[in-house]
Amino acid sequence: MKKTILFASTILATAPALAAQSSESWSDIEEKAKGQTVYFNAWGGSQNINSYISWAATTIKDQYGVTLKHVKVSDIAETTNRLVAEKAAGKVNGGSVDMVWINGENFKSMKSNGLLHGPFTEQLPNWSNVDMSLPVTEDFTEPTNGLEAPWGVGQLVFVHDTKKLNNPPASFAELLSLAKAFPGKVTYPKPPQFHGSSFLKAALLELTSDTAPLYKPVDQSRFETVTAPLWAYLDSLHPVAWREGKQFPASGPKTLQLLDDGELLLGIAFNPNAAEAGIENGTLAPTTRTIAFEKGALSNVHFLAIPFNANAKEGALVTINFMLSQQAQAHKAKNSVWGDPAVVKIKNAKSLFKSQPEPHPSWQVALEQAWLKRYGK
Repeated sequence: MKKTILFASTILATAPALAAQSSESWSDIEEKAKGQTVYFNAWGGSQNINSYISWAATTIKDQYGVTLKHVKVSDIAETTNRLVAEKAAGKVNGGSVDMVWINGENFKSMKSNGLLHGPFTEQLPNWSNVDMSLPVTEDFTEPTNGLEAPWGVGQLVFVHDTKKLNNPPASFAELLSLAKAFPGKVTYPKPPQFHGSSFLKAALLELTSDTAPLYKPVDQSRFETVTAPLWAYLDSLHPVAWREGKQFPASGPKTLQLLDDGELLLGIAFNPNAAEAGIENGTLAPTTRTIAFEKGALSNVHFLAIPFNANAKEGALVTINFMLSQQAQAHKAKNSVWGDPAVVKIKNAKSLFKSQPEPHPSWQVALEQAWLKRYGK
């Protein structure tokens, strides 16, 4: 959902003024949606998530006559660059993407480049279900302006097996101590994969003496000074990390697999219910638990949006409205399904870990580029 995007300089134009919410009735939208096919570009790296989307597709087809096709991408930047190319070619209708799963810098880039349809959220009948106590109107400090609808809540957490590690680290400093005590048993996913990029942001938030600059656009004149503690930390971690820091797992789910295989003492996930979900699905041992560090878990809301030139806008609206239903949100929150926390109020909802807000989206891009320059070879 969440990666760095390279834009052609000719496309970096200011986004047009936001259009007014459509006055079209919801019944008219549902009628037009019947028979449409919605091409939904979303990260395809988790079997649980893929299975949930498949369940949603079956239900949406049965209830609304809309066909939902999951276009699995490893990095949503691939989709963003396709939209950039379509806009550059003047393709304002009949686009190849109808719906996207995004947040962070991808949202900011799409918004600023006029690549999104909307605002649309207040058109949705199920918008009234949304828990407005969650940060659903801002995305990594960027106002959403009704251009994307919340789908779930993510938190960066660590997963361990209590039979193999009964005293897990409570900070990045303790994580380094663990790695030194057990060489080769600690690592993180390779940036710019979003679990790895999130690890960098969370570490910097703890290691820096002043977090204020991280919640503003990157000041390149101060970047090296602000990030120096992070690079010093990684320089100490990598020699005692898994495969001596010369290789990194491809994703968060891969670290969970390595945890279950006994290669790692800690796995990484962006789901506060990761351990419970893994236990219920048989992919993790019953003694597995999820933890967050004392300063809090890096947290964000992930969203659904519609491209400016979507071919099936009505079908996408109907799909997103369904995703905000009590039925869909409650099913998604089940540990046996996905375990993704709901953005609507549902019964028996599990509490989240203490939250640490995401930095400004420009920091993710800058950190990824700097990491690749230092360690990417």
